[in-house]
Amino acid sequence: MSENQNKQKRPPIVVVVGHVDHGKTTLLDYIRKSNVAAKEAGGITQSVGAYEIEHNKQKITFIDTPGHEAFSKMRVRGAALADIAILVVAADEGVKPQTKESIKVLQESQTPFVVAITKIDKPAADIDRVKTDLAANNVLLEGFGGNISFQGVSGKTGEGINDILDLILLTAEMEELTYDPNANASGVVLESRKDKQRGFTTSVILKDGKLKSGDAIATATTKGKIKILENFLGKKVDLLEPSSPAVIIGFETLPKTGEEFIAGKFSEEELKKITAKSTCPVIRGQFCKLEGDCVVKVILKADVSGSLEALSELVKKIPMKEKYAIEIVEEGVGEIGDNDIKNAIAMRAIVLGFRVRANRAAENMAKDNKIEIITSEIIYELVEAIQSYFTCLSSGDMVGDLEVLATFGKKAGKQIVGGRVVSGEIKNNVSLEIQYKGEKIGIGKIINLQESKKDVTSVPAGKECGLLITSEVEIKPEYHLILR
Repeated sequence: MSENQNKQKRPPIVVVVGHVDHGKTTLLDYIRKSNVAAKEAGGITQSVGAYEIEHNKQKITFIDTPGHEAFSKMRVRGAALADIAILVVAADEGVKPQTKESIKVLQESQTPFVVAITKIDKPAADIDRVKTDLAANNVLLEGFGGNISFQGVSGKTGEGINDILDLILLTAEMEELTYDPNANASGVVLESRKDKQRGFTTSVILKDGKLKSGDAIATATTKGKIKILENFLGKKVDLLEPSSPAVIIGFETLPKTGEEFIAGKFSEEELKKITAKSTCPVIRGQFCKLEGDCVVKVILKADVSGSLEALSELVKKIPMKEKYAIEIVEEGVGEIGDNDIKNAIAMRAIVLGFRVRANRAAENMAKDNKIEIITSEIIYELVEAIQSYFTCLSSGDMVGDLEVLATFGKKAGKQIVGGRVVSGEIKNNVSLEIQYKGEKIGIGKIINLQESKKDVTSVPAGKECGLLITSEVEIKPEYHLILR
């Protein structure tokens, strides 16, 4: 029997791409009847997920890719993995920067795609304008000078959803997607995390072969044996066929997001070939060394490997003043623990956490040793917090000194503080150092400043004022807030 005769039909793997807030997650929510958007902090999808649905008795696998610009690498990876893409463009906004980026990725990767014009239920919806915008970006729709299929849809009412799924199945038929049932299982790692109860947990998409519980498995950077195999619903299974999303427990260490995997029965020689072609090297110490510079060392922690990659990229792009540089000395997945703080103490580093928290032991150790921990659930807030830290770090002489006289509680990282300006002046909407007995113990940012219960832009020396401050550090009387 020839190789082609071995081939069997497989379902399409579909990625949904487009500009942030153009309705990708709402569209997928309607399709899979689950409200993922509500579970995502800030309403932004921030890690890759895969879901399988059935339409007209045929399966379709969807990959949900993040839309925020910090996750561009993950979005590119999703497009490369998918067989077909849905490019979403909001009917009330048209083509935006990330729409253009998505078009470029789809064209460069030669991924077949259809267009979903979303939010057609909005009063400002203008489908003709969207068609014109797309044509200006070399995307020519059917009936508008080209052959790219499109459909107007509403993720809220469901209008057009069945039609876009029909277009996906039609495109899949034309692509003639197949797999070899006799080949070793292979696919791509979507995400990996360290679970307290279950250990290393990895989500993958299967592209070829059949994935079986008990199989040996390997990527370029790690290997193991499939101890537990689950489908996308979290149900334990013994076997999965392409193009199934799967969760695997059994890797010896965390595989990297985007790595290819192979599973089945393979020799040591085949294993060496797999591990020799690492595509996701861990990057260490990427910073600009300047003579006489101040190198800020950071330890990065995140909830999953994809988020960690995005955080790492974000930190490397933070603009630094002359003679300041950043060095990423360690990266990891999972909560911030006492080992992270021990490493921070040894390397005199700060700890940045995305969608993770420090455990009690780590918090206490950090406080005792004056180690800075900056965490956030939302990418925008983390950017601001990191920038605030470096603003304080790289600033020059002291501009103002406020002695804290009273505090009025802390909620959601915000604190109301009363104090007296000892010297200089205190200004609104600026970052500052928090000091106790002359030693810096943290940073914060003034988001509201009042004198005599009226909003002001600055308060001079000798005056008392009230401040609303964002900070991870709990501010207390006798602390000083230093503006540089």
